[in-house]
Amino acid sequence: MAGSLRKNSYNRAALRIAQHLAPSNAIVEIIELDNIPLYNQDLDTQMPPPVLEFKKKIVAADAILVATPEYNHSISGVLKNAIDWASRPYGKSSWDSKPVAIMGASSGTIGTARAQEHLRQIFGTLNMHPLNRPQLLIASSTEKFDKDGNLIDERTKVKMKELMEALVDWTIRLNNKK
Repeated sequence: MAGSLRKNSYNRAALRIAQHLAPSNAIVEIIELDNIPLYNQDLDTQMPPPVLEFKKKIVAADAILVATPEYNHSISGVLKNAIDWASRPYGKSSWDSKPVAIMGASSGTIGTARAQEHLRQIFGTLNMHPLNRPQLLIASSTEKFDKDGNLIDERTKVKMKELMEALVDWTIRLNNKK
């Protein structure tokens, strides 16, 4: 899932590219966050249908891949909102024990380092298992993607492929320990 709703988001583009760079034993399904309403605890007992569908997809997934933008040195409200919904109601988190990898694209020079660090903190609280390496910080994204959202930077493609391979390996290792 991408933490941006923008149609031509570099993070959405990165997810599409990750689908093609994933190992052959993995399927990357992109989950859109467009229809998820703002979190309201009053609805924990009668969640809106888009939230129930989102939670169902999270539970069914073997692992999670997040492409995050960085807004004001943190994650986007859209991403935080989705994370909050899927963690509710208390005791019924869809995130529990999920392996997760993080990547992010930003036009800035440090990529999404701060947003990724915040996600790691959140994921620890949710009892998720973040992949620590490799980290994929796609800095200066305007130079690494073309106008059609294609990744044109070969070094970034190599790092993304490494991330996808590591996520699959991490997922297999964690599942074998269960």
